[in-house]
Amino acid sequence: MTARADHLHFDLTTLPQAARYKLVTGIVVPRPIAWVSTLDAAGHVNLAPYSFFNIMGSDPPVVAFAPGDRAPGIPKDTARNIPSGGDFTVNLVSRDLAETMNATATDFPAELGEPEHVGIALEPGVTVATPRVQGSPAALECREVQTVRIGNTRIILGEVLGVSIRADAVLDAGKQYVDTAALDLIGRMGGRGGYATTRDAFTIDRLTYAQWQERDGGEGR
Repeated sequence: MTARADHLHFDLTTLPQAARYKLVTGIVVPRPIAWVSTLDAAGHVNLAPYSFFNIMGSDPPVVAFAPGDRAPGIPKDTARNIPSGGDFTVNLVSRDLAETMNATATDFPAELGEPEHVGIALEPGVTVATPRVQGSPAALECREVQTVRIGNTRIILGEVLGVSIRADAVLDAGKQYVDTAALDLIGRMGGRGGYATTRDAFTIDRLTYAQWQERDGGEGR
């Protein structure tokens, strides 16, 4: 660690994994939560949350999440259940589902499916075989397009084939207007148990260049 003016600089290449994790998860916040459902070879449903997750594009829509590895070279159940071209579902997490979601983060034995063990109702998928969490306000049905491995980091990229959204949160289906606030989603903050809601939101309109010139008069140029 070195001091540079009013900042402290941490060289992550010299720190152990636990220290790197604490630093990056403490500053990259809030992180949306992918509550990922998958099917194993026997058809059992695995359900686990991941906060290393986000949407990465819209043409086509692509999500990325990182389940990491259980140990070097040994994938977690979620990653093992998603073969090349395999499907999975990302269930988004509302505040009322937070405790239930957290329960599925428990390291259950592989043969114990989280939904039946915790008592989570599922709905069949529409465009994929993997079911979604019935109570989730929105779910993204995905197909794996690429898995990237960098050390013990495993990043799964999936094309979103379909989206299910709770009907009361769709303002205009024809125009695809979503009442995001009605979903009441949560995100991960720093620390082992830190979360945030999306209730305290604000809006800033994006300016065109002409609007910026009119507002600021091009000062500083």
